[in-house]
Amino acid sequence: MRALVTGGAGFIGSHLSEALVNRGDEVFVLDDLSTGRFENIEHLGDRVTCVVDTTLNQDTVREMVREVDVVYHLAASVGVQLVVSQPTRTLINNIKGTETVLEETCRYRRRLLITSTSEVYGKGTKEIFYEHDDRVVGPTDRPRWGYAASKAVDEYLAMAFWREKRHPVVITRLFNTVGPRQTGRYGMVVPNFVRQALRNEPVTVYGDGKQTRCFAYVGDIVPALIGLMDRKDLSGAVFNVGNDESVTIEELAHRVIARTGSTSKVVLVPYEEAYGPGYDDMLHRRPSLEKIGAAIGYKPTTNLDQILDAVIADMRAREERDGAPAT
Repeated sequence: MRALVTGGAGFIGSHLSEALVNRGDEVFVLDDLSTGRFENIEHLGDRVTCVVDTTLNQDTVREMVREVDVVYHLAASVGVQLVVSQPTRTLINNIKGTETVLEETCRYRRRLLITSTSEVYGKGTKEIFYEHDDRVVGPTDRPRWGYAASKAVDEYLAMAFWREKRHPVVITRLFNTVGPRQTGRYGMVVPNFVRQALRNEPVTVYGDGKQTRCFAYVGDIVPALIGLMDRKDLSGAVFNVGNDESVTIEELAHRVIARTGSTSKVVLVPYEEAYGPGYDDMLHRRPSLEKIGAAIGYKPTTNLDQILDAVIADMRAREERDGAPAT
């Protein structure tokens, strides 16, 4: 099998590329390295062909799609801080990039998996979110919701291609995926907490810390993506992918401190101070995993403490290797 992974030098994309290589696939990566890092796939050597370009370049996308059998589309602008600070880039990269990938995979009838996000559920007040739930998002003058809107448009485009042209596409909504190689540059909470704790700095929790989240290990997520891609009968479907073990963000901070042996203290930071006025958040974000469980037998096996230990070990190793604090 010949597979193209857009965003394949990023956190999740590099783990996916590695898994595909290890099962014997020929892997091509398209990444502009704006948030991804070539170091994430460098160890794969000539088993991966990497092109440094963007999904906005339709000629490059066309050339690469033509040469493969399947496409995993992970390239996107991600991270709350990036979304808030660069809303134009977020919207254009996510919508235009996905449109280009859809057009070219449809042109050559290549099966496509699109990674969307739990953000599409917006600020709904439910504790558990199902794929068929209504979406509740904030007003257009708050950039916080631009990312959610852009990924929802991606999903609408994908479903339109499926309905009108029977383009074989499947959509996955990822819930807070974490693990080795993830950085905290754009607001990812677990690596940020771990970095602060390793430096014995205050661990900064935004808001009151009572909001709950579920964190899934990248080593559980990647096999699910491959499993969904391999099932051609699942075209035109949307699946939550994540972990359903909930934790408050305040408790998460304390668990990171305990598992690092840090002397850090937890400090609450108002949303307005972190992101500016008018920032919205949702209280809970827990996925229903019934649909993907029924489809491919998916069930996460890595618990939160195991995830934290893996991230802590990775960040310590990076700091020792580079001789400087990991970012």
